[in-house]
Amino acid sequence: MNFIDILFLAVGLAMDAFAVSVFSGTRKEIRGFRPAFRLSFHFGLFQFLMPVIGWFAGHYIQSYIESFDHWIAFGLLAFIGTRMIIAGFDKNNNSTKENPSKGLNLIMLSVATSIDALAVGFSLAVVKVDIWYPSLIIGVITAAISLIGLEIGYRLGLKFGKKMEIAGGIILILIGLKILLEHLLA
Repeated sequence: MNFIDILFLAVGLAMDAFAVSVFSGTRKEIRGFRPAFRLSFHFGLFQFLMPVIGWFAGHYIQSYIESFDHWIAFGLLAFIGTRMIIAGFDKNNNSTKENPSKGLNLIMLSVATSIDALAVGFSLAVVKVDIWYPSLIIGVITAAISLIGLEIGYRLGLKFGKKMEIAGGIILILIGLKILLEHLLA
């Protein structure tokens, strides 16, 4: 697998993290270096780790989780998306004070946006590609694209406010539905 192939693979895998980052960037809690670093670092880290886990697990575990991995991704994204929609309609900002760059929200988003990378790891194991270099590129590209998404989200949030939070929640749910339908209809 050459660098260009890996780069295209990395960008493709980073698109879910990019979409989540755009809409996370609209939140007040994601202002400044630390929360932006946490979010982009974790998205990149999980995108690095999931192919490695998938590669090492190979076919042994694939048969156990492939029947429901899409449900996990859908459930996590739908849960967080619904919370974002509720927060977007809350005029007093009381519905949620959770920060998508901290705690359980960050872990759930990181897992949900990197489930596809697990399958890529399985695929790379089957074709006997060494996993470390592609995983490193995937992680770095995802972290960089997530930072870009956060900046875009910040600018959109300034312009459109809470409407972007509602749109972000809808987008997360749609990404979850896309993942679910791709697996169910395949």
